[in-house]
Amino acid sequence: MPDPSTVFRTFVDAVGLHGQAVAAAAGLPATDWYALSVLDLEGRLTAGELAERTGLTTGAATRMIDRLVRGGRARRVADEADRRRVLVERVSGEAARTEVDDLVGPARAAVGAVIAGYTEAERALLLDFFERAAPAFREGTEHIRRAGKAPS
Repeated sequence: MPDPSTVFRTFVDAVGLHGQAVAAAAGLPATDWYALSVLDLEGRLTAGELAERTGLTTGAATRMIDRLVRGGRARRVADEADRRRVLVERVSGEAARTEVDDLVGPARAAVGAVIAGYTEAERALLLDFFERAAPAFREGTEHIRRAGKAPS
């Protein structure tokens, strides 16, 4: 049986490299591409919330948001509940969906085919792992940031 640590590291490295390649193909820094993904998954966020999710300082997050707005990928909108607050949202529509599908579609299809080869019980186990592993990685990221060892 292969070493689990080596197998897992190989997987994580492949995912990381894919994310970097997708961002580069989109003409974006990896953090900007990640921010768009966060906005897709979580919806509207304040600049501060987006800074926190991406690990950027508020100033760097503001510059990133400016780039995303200039590029037509995000927009600033007034918070309907508190008009003093400004939220950032992902620009949706056919162009945004096409860009994402063109860039990540091939990998999604290939991974989908891999997952489809498992039984329903095995797929449930895989999804359980992903649900549990994501918070573990976020926790590890926060640990690094608190220790002052992550760039921002």
